[in-house]
Amino acid sequence: MITDKELMIKAAEARGRSYTPYSHYRVGAALLSKDGSVFTGCNIENATYTPTVCAERTAFFKAVSEGVTEFEKIAIVGGREGEVSEFCSPCGVCRQVMAEFCDENFIVLLGNADKFSAYPLKEILPFAFTKKEL
Repeated sequence: MITDKELMIKAAEARGRSYTPYSHYRVGAALLSKDGSVFTGCNIENATYTPTVCAERTAFFKAVSEGVTEFEKIAIVGGREGEVSEFCSPCGVCRQVMAEFCDENFIVLLGNADKFSAYPLKEILPFAFTKKEL
């Protein structure tokens, strides 16, 4: 099984593929499925902003498009070009996507390969809107 540090390294590698000509804020994500597969994603911007997609959603959508829908954790690494911030939290839309496919104990790793912290989804998205509400 992949370690948390290895997952953070994969997220950092994915960050290198970001397309961010407007914000210059690069984010990479590495999503670990329950079967041990890892799906990476990077943020991809667009001049009209609305079609822009975050790294986290890229990773989730790649996994789901391949038929994988059960996940353990995600590592997220981000920061301005040339920098890696110590903390790059997922946006609200990405948190909602996580709530769609993961339970409240899904783990979100934030930081970088040398220093990171783990948070359960229920802590970063309290009162999530889920399938139970429908």
